[in-house]
Amino acid sequence: MSTRKVGVIGSLVWDLIHGRDPLAPPTEEWGGIAYALGGLDASLPSDWEIVPLIKVGRDLATEAAELLRGLSRLTPGGRCVEVPAPNNRVVLQYQSSERRCERMSGGVPAWTWLELGPMVRDLDAIYLNFISGFELTLGSAQALRQGFDGPIYADLHSLFLGMQHDGIRVLQPLPSAAEWLGCFDVVQLNEDEMHQLSPDPLSLSADALAAGVSLLVVTLGPRGAAYVAAPGFEGWGTAKRSGGPPVRWSASMLPDRPTVRPSDRVTVSALVPALAVETIDPTGCGDVFGAAACARLLAGDTVEDALRHASALAARNAGLRGAGGLSRHLRGELLVP
Repeated sequence: MSTRKVGVIGSLVWDLIHGRDPLAPPTEEWGGIAYALGGLDASLPSDWEIVPLIKVGRDLATEAAELLRGLSRLTPGGRCVEVPAPNNRVVLQYQSSERRCERMSGGVPAWTWLELGPMVRDLDAIYLNFISGFELTLGSAQALRQGFDGPIYADLHSLFLGMQHDGIRVLQPLPSAAEWLGCFDVVQLNEDEMHQLSPDPLSLSADALAAGVSLLVVTLGPRGAAYVAAPGFEGWGTAKRSGGPPVRWSASMLPDRPTVRPSDRVTVSALVPALAVETIDPTGCGDVFGAAACARLLAGDTVEDALRHASALAARNAGLRGAGGLSRHLRGELLVP
């Protein structure tokens, strides 16, 4: 059986967390793409490997390498790209279990297409999570879409966060939203981010599908996740790229990527309820959700099966503080007291 590879684009962030537990002192730990790596590692089939396309500051490069060594699905020799800049760090102040204030510092630069192009040639899929919001410019994302013919799952997250002079992140609308949406096959948003695009979910769904998105997923916290699928899209079926290894994608995601107008055929939408949990730590639940959903779509699951699995892992993530040992916890190998 040939091995397939999913590239992971995002930022490793060193978090300082206040108020997650009102009775506990502040906590320092890995955050950001670390949660998504755990979700992928726990959910990918055995014939898939994780290829990190992650830049890390020189000050935390050793610690980042140690984190990656804990992944069972890491491609042989997989590592972060060390850059001569301070790594991104975030101070999180929880105001409630679902609301928090973020202040970011650091200087990890964005990827350019000249850098990424050679690195994605032998990949079969890409999972992209805008942890900092500065991982790619729109031009680089468009070049990635044109230069890579496999499926791309994108959690847009921090694309909706501006940054004030003191580093405080502020929710804001996304300029050139249609152009951004057109770069990805599956797009994930949370409810606040969705409202930055449109006050009308139906209008947003129509715009996303018209831009070429096959699946739009909106996470709703304890209520679960809603999705809208393009006509005929039920998941990434098995296909084979000419002259290459088997790739799991939908026919609508082949290189010509024909645009499907929502009025041509019937779209599918539904709500996948969340599992009831006694939340211990909500940090990273959305990242685990998206990574797990992406992994199961790559495994050939239907949309609803993939999102149910993602919901279960997000709930399990809430039962563990931090991303240390996360993939083992998500696989049920660690018992949390």
